[in-house]
Amino acid sequence: MPMKFVLPLIAAFAVTTPALAQDAIGTGTNQVSVDVGLGAKYGTTYPGSDEFETSPWIILRDLRLNGSRAGANTGFRISPNVNMVGNRDDNDDDRLAGLDEIDRAYELGVKATYNMGQTTAYATLRKGFGGHDGLTGELGAKYRFESSDRMTLWAGLEAGYGNDAYNETYFGITDAEAARTDYDVYKPGGGFNTAAASLEARYDLTPNTAITGEVKFSRIIGDAADSPIVRDRNQPSIKLGIVRTLNFAF
Repeated sequence: MPMKFVLPLIAAFAVTTPALAQDAIGTGTNQVSVDVGLGAKYGTTYPGSDEFETSPWIILRDLRLNGSRAGANTGFRISPNVNMVGNRDDNDDDRLAGLDEIDRAYELGVKATYNMGQTTAYATLRKGFGGHDGLTGELGAKYRFESSDRMTLWAGLEAGYGNDAYNETYFGITDAEAARTDYDVYKPGGGFNTAAASLEARYDLTPNTAITGEVKFSRIIGDAADSPIVRDRNQPSIKLGIVRTLNFAF
């Protein structure tokens, strides 16, 4: 999606939801909070591509109980984890011509986090619906820097993984696809498919509104890296958006 369409979406989000973030919705002594937002992502057109595009970045993260943001407290916790993967077709790249289109996928799962001081270790596992029905997730660790009362930085390392169904969907070539293209049949196994380093930043404009961004360098690894549709194993990306904290009391 061109930047001229993404920026108005961000502006519309910023001015249309202030009331939701001011006070807790509902009554009760317990409170669930979640960050929701919208931004723009500049990255490759599909996993393994060497071409880039700007697309919307839908933000839904940091689901927490009684206001404890990840990394703020020491200890172990489990929380829901969601993700969305965009569709893939030959409009993304001419070299995808003849390959099956992949619909947008929605991923639902869990995230286990252990916080110790400034360091957070985590593992996620999600089940796909729609574009893929596989299992995927990440193992990683982040170190938090609080450069000011409003600015927080995180430096992180992460490895992504997928089972057979996931890796075959995004990196495989089926018999039918090979028959109508110049590609050979390729069936990657399950395992780690990416390794990444990232730097995230969050600047609090108000107690409930923040600007957030991420610079990430990923490299495709394992069986996925040997896929014939991988044109570049290096997959950098940049994200910038605005988030609001929604609070629900019960």
